[in-house]
Amino acid sequence: MKSLLSFVIILLIAAMTGSTSAQINIPGKVKNQVNERANQHVDEAIDKGLDAAEEGVEEAVTGEDNENNENEEAAEESGSNGNEQEETVSKDDPESTKSSQEGKAVTEKQQPGLQSYTKYDFIPGDKVLFFEDFSQDAVGDFPALWTTNGSGEVRTLNNYPGNWLYMNSSDNVYNLMHDISLPDNFILEFDVVAAPQDEEYPHSGFTIALYQGEGEYLNDQLYPGSGGVHVECTDDHWGVQGYSEGAEQVLDGRTELAPLDVNKLNHVIIWVQKRRLRIYHKGQKALDLPTVLYQQVKYNRLRFSLWGQNGFPYITNIRFTSAAPDMRSKLLTEGKIVSYGIYFDVNSDKVKPESYGALNEIAKVLKENADVKIQIVGHTDSDGADASNLDLSKRRAAAVKNELSRNFGIDASRMETDGKGEGQPIAANDTPSNKALNRRVEFIKK
Repeated sequence: MKSLLSFVIILLIAAMTGSTSAQINIPGKVKNQVNERANQHVDEAIDKGLDAAEEGVEEAVTGEDNENNENEEAAEESGSNGNEQEETVSKDDPESTKSSQEGKAVTEKQQPGLQSYTKYDFIPGDKVLFFEDFSQDAVGDFPALWTTNGSGEVRTLNNYPGNWLYMNSSDNVYNLMHDISLPDNFILEFDVVAAPQDEEYPHSGFTIALYQGEGEYLNDQLYPGSGGVHVECTDDHWGVQGYSEGAEQVLDGRTELAPLDVNKLNHVIIWVQKRRLRIYHKGQKALDLPTVLYQQVKYNRLRFSLWGQNGFPYITNIRFTSAAPDMRSKLLTEGKIVSYGIYFDVNSDKVKPESYGALNEIAKVLKENADVKIQIVGHTDSDGADASNLDLSKRRAAAVKNELSRNFGIDASRMETDGKGEGQPIAANDTPSNKALNRRVEFIKK
């Protein structure tokens, strides 16, 4: 700083004595030079601050990625396929649990809060009608419950646990060979990783057909069955077409809100209520069409299609449930609510933001009935060690209590918790659908 001042003084003296050219505005140039150097110092300070912040973020992300990789490696060594990613209870692994606890500070900072879902009006149903996670299928085989006019196979992914149906045949269809008796109000949920074909074509998408059909399951008609609905799921929009028998009438709806993320895990929810169809994604209601469906259609079949789409998606955790129950009536008159809408990460008791709708409904019932006390009980399927399942179910029940108290204002003294692990199944643990029935959280009136 002293050298800079000395230089300025010398130049000023030279200017006053005329020893430099009179055509040069030396005082002005000195002023500009000083300002430029000052600005440079400020810029350098800002850059250092930003560099430090970026290093902190990179360390946090690297820490989480390392933790995820360690969990996946532990699951592979133990023979676990981790196929309970979005379900209420999944089998525990002591090493991954320890790792998760060690990274708790990072996870809590990055995990979205339940408050971010305050306008998320989706409420899961109380009965699982069908569940498919391809856990019964060998990797590399085409899944036993499905058929196609192209090709595909069951695969695993390095970033996400479980078995996935890889639909790798352009302009072909994938039909479920199982009739599902769906009521007027039902919910379809699934996980999908929308993978592009290659770098030249970076987009990805597919179409879902829910329809009324009979006879052969393989159906590659544009409008299958005697009525139904097409839901186009892509990385830039959602499109819906409800159609009647023979596609004589078609109703349309479309939005660019919250489309699929490419090469990332997407949890998609489609809620049908008679003529109304809603799509939920990324914690928000992406589409709400009150009269896009034809009321006389009785949906019983499911098909995925790649007609006219880019990329080859991976799909798993396909679940149909009945529509949301009357929670107030069930708790007060029947004394118990069975919930399949409390979501946790694998091997974790961290309640996910998607649980907001179910928790909010429970909280409403408790606020309207201030004298009611409840017991919250966690349940698992039979996968994994008995002791680990029991411990996990207890911790998850306690986590639900904490969320109701902290984020919904329910007095903690009104809630007790317990966990039964795999000890009280409501179905045989022999199929993915039955295992999904056993993974649940129960709210019991005291």
